[in-house]
Amino acid sequence: MNNDSSIAQIAAILRDEAGRLGAGARLPSSREIVRRHGVSPVTVSRALGRLAAEGRVIIKPGTGAFVAHLVAAPHDTADLSWQTVALGDRVVDESGVTSLLSPPADGVIPLTGGYLNPGLRPDKQLAAAAARAVRRADAWAMPPLPGLVELRRWFAAQAGGDVTTSDTLIVSGGQAALTHAFRAVAAPGTPVLLETPTYPGALAAAKAAGLRAHAVPMDRDGVRPDLLAEAFAMTGARVFCCQPTLHNPTGATLTLERRAQVIEVARAAGAFVVEDDFARYLTEQPPPSLVSMDGHGTVVHVQSLTKVLSPSLRVAAIIARGPAAHRLRASQLVESFFVARPLQETALEFVTSAAWRRHLTAVHAEIATRRDTLAAALAAHLPAAELHLLPRGGMHLWVRLPADTDENALVEAAQRNGALVSPGRIFYPSEPPGPRLRVTHMAAANLAELVEGVRRLGQAFTDLPAPATG
Repeated sequence: MNNDSSIAQIAAILRDEAGRLGAGARLPSSREIVRRHGVSPVTVSRALGRLAAEGRVIIKPGTGAFVAHLVAAPHDTADLSWQTVALGDRVVDESGVTSLLSPPADGVIPLTGGYLNPGLRPDKQLAAAAARAVRRADAWAMPPLPGLVELRRWFAAQAGGDVTTSDTLIVSGGQAALTHAFRAVAAPGTPVLLETPTYPGALAAAKAAGLRAHAVPMDRDGVRPDLLAEAFAMTGARVFCCQPTLHNPTGATLTLERRAQVIEVARAAGAFVVEDDFARYLTEQPPPSLVSMDGHGTVVHVQSLTKVLSPSLRVAAIIARGPAAHRLRASQLVESFFVARPLQETALEFVTSAAWRRHLTAVHAEIATRRDTLAAALAAHLPAAELHLLPRGGMHLWVRLPADTDENALVEAAQRNGALVSPGRIFYPSEPPGPRLRVTHMAAANLAELVEGVRRLGQAFTDLPAPATG
């Protein structure tokens, strides 16, 4: 045994003994340790020196070595408050997004969520597409930096109009696309306009980019162009983010007339429109995209596959023209280089196969059935709730509660009663106009579970304490 290993071995033995003896106890003398373990006095001295350096023993010359009172390791008690100064006052608030992505507890029926129930996902077909994709000779090679040409061409055709392959950039999902778009077309500290209510992920991404969110009101036909023009004039904003098709959470779809008006209002303000076209595949007859109606580079278009296929298929496209397109490509390159080629190849394999159309047909039929079932269940079990509208697709219904309802108390009571639902407040950039709920029909396992979830929600509403009267 060499000297270094002997020192380590004796140090380990004494470390264990110190742990057994406890603070303040005296360790055996050096002479006794030499006798017990057959090592030299120098080895014992150096082993004790190691323990002293660790703070485990205190050596008192002429008296012996004593077990020290151990304090927590520095990393356990480090004061990290200094970071609050270094980080500044910008806050990344993930709470709204986390609440939408968190799975329900056992026995709780999900009436919230942004993706298909696992039973509705085309998992087997996606697995087959992935298997075919990774067998390609170049499946693990570096892809073209903007994305596979064939996949970009497919997304461009889906957007319509005169959109080209060169206008299209592949990114890692719709949320990443929104983040890239905000950082590319707006400087930190500047205002951004958002529909109210709005998708919490868009609101969180805008705030994380350092933008100041301002709300633009909507009605049943989507954002109001007159108020959008007023908001541009009042705030000086140069970006408006919207979901013109099956808006989340209201389900509103902009009319063709308003689509043209929104583009003209933004163009007159010298501003961009970030079009989050997340629901293009959640309806049988999607209207023309804003980008297909835009001839001046006003619209930055976002289109994703995750909502209709799988949350783990993080593949989306951003479509833009001019300097904005260049900045988006530069941002993608600097932040993440490119989207993994096997994922792109899998997406391309699936959307160009017959399974894609079969899946869309099945999803559209399921959406219609579940939407109608949810509307009927709400009428039966929560008649006090008023539907904003009955959308022609999508995953959600937006409901208004009686003005004196405690929205927070209802959401918490529903969860205790076994139903998970989204509170309306997380969808507002500013103060909400009253109690609201977003109720999702595509997250429950089946129609029976969906109805039972609404029954639990209705019971929670019935059991709420009566509002106090002054």
